[in-house]
Amino acid sequence: METLLDRFSRYVKVETTAVEQTDKYPSSPGQLELGRMLRDELTALGLTDAEQDENGIVWATIPGNVPNAPTIAWISHVDTSPEFTAHGVKPVIHKNWDGKDIVLPGDKSRVIRVTDVHGMDGLKGKTIITSDGTTLLGADDKSGVAVIMTATEKLMSQRDIKHGPIRVIFTCDEEVGRGVDKIDLKKVGAVCGYTCDGETIGELDNETFSADLAVVTITGRNIHPGLATGKMINAIRIAGEFIARMPWQKLSPENTSGRDPFLHPYVIEGGVEQVKIRIILRSFETEVLARHAEVLRAIAASLQPEHPNGKFDIAVTKQYRNMRDWMAKEPRAVELAAKAIQAVGLTPKFQSVRGGTDGSRLTEMGLPTPNLAVGMHNFHSPLEFACLEEMETSVKILIELAQLWGKEK
Repeated sequence: METLLDRFSRYVKVETTAVEQTDKYPSSPGQLELGRMLRDELTALGLTDAEQDENGIVWATIPGNVPNAPTIAWISHVDTSPEFTAHGVKPVIHKNWDGKDIVLPGDKSRVIRVTDVHGMDGLKGKTIITSDGTTLLGADDKSGVAVIMTATEKLMSQRDIKHGPIRVIFTCDEEVGRGVDKIDLKKVGAVCGYTCDGETIGELDNETFSADLAVVTITGRNIHPGLATGKMINAIRIAGEFIARMPWQKLSPENTSGRDPFLHPYVIEGGVEQVKIRIILRSFETEVLARHAEVLRAIAASLQPEHPNGKFDIAVTKQYRNMRDWMAKEPRAVELAAKAIQAVGLTPKFQSVRGGTDGSRLTEMGLPTPNLAVGMHNFHSPLEFACLEEMETSVKILIELAQLWGKEK
């Protein structure tokens, strides 16, 4: 477990924050740096084809030792969310955690409260890893990266474990919806994949949101405020009205749960002349997304008579789709994952994820890719943490999964 902890602690110290508003892939240099580290470590473990391609994606193959067994893929992403800084991460290790709220030492106003995290009380006595409170930890998804690397080492060092070929893939920019933009399924060459990018061990994600992104552009007219009478059109003021008219009481993430959809404005930027509002649309039923886009257009139409000289533009782009709709192509992907979870003494808990993974798009592209838990919690927040024992169990699940696929033809 110390080896797994060491890997994880090294990985989170590399700043790999994704940048949304760029066309570059990867969007930040730290992703290339971590990718090079992973490539070199895979090579040192004996994976002779380990490479970092021209897009920064790391590829390698764990050779199988069972003739004609299917090839599967293990996938994690190296980037972290742009929603909070990951510059200068200082992992803090809480061994034999006492079950009490955790005050983060770098910013004592930030407290991980047990009552705020579902299931955290069940981790008493475990090793909890946090940041110091001034940054993200980066467990999303460096927990997954560390788990895959540790499972890879185990298979390479214990050749008596029977398994087929396994493709190891580390992607970039998952957090900004571009994680598989540069993935070639022919190069993957697998019957299915598994993203290691989930929360509590035992959970198996076989359904995700469908997702679109709406960018609302409001164009006004700027002029010196002293000369503005009858001339200025304040795009900031109009944007405030636009957001106020969104149906947040029943269609916002803070007021929905379970299978409820939502509309979520998460970035607003600009000035009097022009404002852009970025809004994510989420639903388990894909056809609902178009109706929600119409809600935004209706709000713009309602504001137009009040601001006749203002201009509204709403551009909607597809992000990813519910993996459920394509998972039936390879039912063994979920069936064998459930058996692997049972093999380590846990009861599989099938999850409908209120979010997405690289697996959402990979499944849509033709590679069924459910998501496995790796013990990360409170991600996208300075209150993020990981549980070492859950990560270790995740390694065991991957080993069991490899063996189960080794029995398939």
